Amino acid sequence: MNWVKKKTLSAIKSITFKGQPCNSLPSLWNALHSSYNSAENHTINTRFLSKVPQCEAFEWPSFSRQKFKDTIAKCSSFSTPGPDHVSWRHLRPIINNDKCLKKIVYIANACIILEYWPSQFKEAKSVVIPKPNKDSYNTPKAFYPIVLLNTMGKLIEKVISNCLQSHMA
Repeated sequence: MNWVKKKTLSAIKSITFKGQPCNSLPSLWNALHSSYNSAENHTINTRFLSKVPQCEAFEWPSFSRQKFKDTIAKCSSFSTPGPDHVSWRHLRPIINNDKCLKKIVYIANACIILEYWPSQFKEAKSVVIPKPNKDSYNTPKAFYPIVLLNTMGKLIEKVISNCLQSHMA
């Protein structure tokens, strides 16, 4: 991807997984998928949750325009955009437009009231990046995945997170 700094990797060794070289896209996919999703089918013991005391329910307050302005002010302009190709740099002028901001706040409040998260906000792109300063890049563990999400969804998530943090404090 054009935002990733070019990394020269060894042209001699290919990635190996379970002792076999990954010489095709399907074998590389299998190696990466098996490495990064290794806990995917493991059962989870949730019995400890019954011991967690229940908190009183509270009415979720409506979002304010100021919360969105404060939140986006803290976002880095150098962050990588997700599948929507919108960066924080693009979203800032939209947030500064009061009509647009009013619609965004309306969408965020509707998500909470309807208990619905739009599928566009769930869309993600996974990118596998080499870990720095590795002696060898011939195993999947020498790389790490990052997940890029749509920026509008990330903004609303950040506002929700800030509200939860201030409520719990």
